Amino acid sequence: MFLRRFPVPCWAIASVFGREAMYWDRLQQGWGRCSLVGTTVQTAEHFPKDLVAEETQSWLQGPRVSSATTAGRDWILGASVSKSAAQPDLQQAYGVFAHAAHTLEKADAPHTVHTDGWQATQGAWQALCPHSTVLLCFLHAFLQIRDRATQALREVFAQGQQRVWAASHAPSNRAVSQRLRRLRAWAKAALPDSAMQTPTLDLCDKRAQVRRSYDHRDAHRTSHRVDRLMKCLDRACFHGQYFPGTFEAAERRVRAWALLGNCCPSSPSTVSKSHGQACPAERLNGRRSADNWLENLLVSGSMNGVERGQQIPL
Repeated sequence: MFLRRFPVPCWAIASVFGREAMYWDRLQQGWGRCSLVGTTVQTAEHFPKDLVAEETQSWLQGPRVSSATTAGRDWILGASVSKSAAQPDLQQAYGVFAHAAHTLEKADAPHTVHTDGWQATQGAWQALCPHSTVLLCFLHAFLQIRDRATQALREVFAQGQQRVWAASHAPSNRAVSQRLRRLRAWAKAALPDSAMQTPTLDLCDKRAQVRRSYDHRDAHRTSHRVDRLMKCLDRACFHGQYFPGTFEAAERRVRAWALLGNCCPSSPSTVSKSHGQACPAERLNGRRSADNWLENLLVSGSMNGVERGQQIPL
């Protein structure tokens, strides 16, 4: 199971450790029945208050689907498959995480949810967590400007790049408003009738959303943390030919991968920097149930990863 984290094909694991390839595949998908939040977060006090949410594109027997991912700093707390990129389907996919978070006793809603510029994603989170603040990713706004920079606009793009990143590193909401106003004036003068002008002005129009992040000191400014984790998910889906089975099997597959990512040991350098804390789940909770990571996952995933009340003895 540790090798499936990277991922090593099931047939390669079977050739070394025996049994059949489907045995190891079924063993991994069995973890997908556990709750991500219930297995990773042991107490409500450790539930992160600032999250990042984003989708990645996959395919389910041909049609395109989206993998809705919710992450904290180094751990994935929500991974579900959305049938489309529309708001109702995204709301249903992100609702799996929201429902699991509500099962934690006295677990408050997240303070902030950092998203990209997709309107359906922001609408889904506003409907699921109306008391949370939905923030805009400055990095995705810059990437839209960069993708429309042609070879003829390379000198102008270099100037605009400095102005955009200067606005993102503004020390206060008042400073970022001033820098975005200057960016708007520069875009109208230096980018007339160009492909770069529209996304640049769109970023300036979202000044109110950008200023919200300054009201929350611990909020994420960019979505690079979830992007780094989602690269591993994309790689795992690519090596597995995406989702050739049913929708329920795809749901269990992405959740099982996220659990392995949260509970498998990190690299020795990361463990050394974390003062001996071996995995992301241990760094979140500050403790572990066993020294062996697989035994720790078994203990955390017991009772389907959802803690219930004390049972009546027979």
